[in-house]
Amino acid sequence: MIDVVALGEVMLRLDPGEGRIRTARTFQVWEGGGEYNVVRGLRRSFGLRTAVVTVLADNAVGRLVEDLILQGGVDTSLIRWTPDDGIGRSARNGLNFVERGYGIRGALGVSDRAHTAVSQLRKGDVDWDAVFSAGARWFHTGGIFAGLSDTTPDVADEAIAAARRHRVTVSYDPNYRPSLWAGRGGAEAAREVDLRLARHADVVVGALGLAGTYPGQARVGADEVEDALAEVAGLLPQAKVLATTLREVPSAGVNDWSSAAWSAETGFVTGPRMPGLQVLDRIGSGDAFAAGLIHGLLSDTGLERALAYGTAHGALTMTTPGDVSMATLAEVEALIAGGSAHVSR
Repeated sequence: MIDVVALGEVMLRLDPGEGRIRTARTFQVWEGGGEYNVVRGLRRSFGLRTAVVTVLADNAVGRLVEDLILQGGVDTSLIRWTPDDGIGRSARNGLNFVERGYGIRGALGVSDRAHTAVSQLRKGDVDWDAVFSAGARWFHTGGIFAGLSDTTPDVADEAIAAARRHRVTVSYDPNYRPSLWAGRGGAEAAREVDLRLARHADVVVGALGLAGTYPGQARVGADEVEDALAEVAGLLPQAKVLATTLREVPSAGVNDWSSAAWSAETGFVTGPRMPGLQVLDRIGSGDAFAAGLIHGLLSDTGLERALAYGTAHGALTMTTPGDVSMATLAEVEALIAGGSAHVSR
C-alpha cells in the first residue's frame, strides 16, 4: 500500500558542480522535480511508502530517470511510458541544467522542458479512482505540474477531485515558475490556476505565493507574515493548514532560514529560526520542507512540531548537492533538538 502519491514532472538534472553551465565539460546527473522531490524525501528520510504519477518517453534518458527514481525508493508502477520517435519530435524527457551559485552569484536554472511527455497528459488518461482506492493517505501536486501546458491544470483538478472522493488528504504548492507561463498569460494566468486548484486542498505549502495580486508580487517582511497568511486563508476557506518557508539571502552560500504556518485550530505559529545557514545547494529545499511538514502532519505531531520537521529537513537538504534529500530522520530530529555540526563517530 502507498502512503503518499505525487503528480508531477521528473526531469534529469545536469549539475556542473562548482563550475558554470556555459563552460562545463562534465555534469553530475540527478533526478528532480518539484512534486516528485516531496515524495522522494518522504520515502528516503521519513520511511513512508510513496509513488509518483508522471509520464516519460521510453528511451535511454527516460530509463535513466526511472533508474534514479528506483534508487530513491519511490514506487514507479504509476509511471506512464510514451513511445519514443527517435528525436523527441512528438514527446521527450525534460532536462534541467542547474548552477548552485556561490557568494554574490545566485543559483541558475536553465530548463529544457517544452513538449515533454508529461506535459501532454490529459484529463481521462489516468484512472485516479484506481490510484486512490489502494489506500493512499495523502496526495501532493503543485503549480509546476499545473504550469506545464494548457491540459495539465485539468489533470491536476481531476486528480484532486478523485483524492477528495476517496477521503485522501490533498496538499498543493503554488511554486510559480515564470518560464512556464511566459507567452501563456504570465503571472496572472498562473494565479488563476493556483487559486482554482488550491481552493480544493487541505494543506497549502508555499502559501505566501498566493499573497498579493500575482505570484511573487508580495515582498513580505517578517512582521507581515501573519497578516499575509490571514489574507491567503480568506481566499482558501477550505484549507486546514497554510505553511511557508521564510528565507533571506545575504549570499548564495548563506541564508537565513525559517518557516511559519496557520491553521484554524492553532492560529499563527512559527518554526525554528536558523540564521546564517551555510548552503551548498538550495534547490529542492522548499520541497524538502513540504516533505517534513507532511510527515509531521501524518504523524499527528501538531502543527508546530510538523513545522520543525519541515524546517530542519529543508535546512539539511541545502547541505548536500542535487534536488533530493540525503538526510536521515535521525539527523532531522537531532537538528530539531539543537544538534550541531560536530563530528559523529
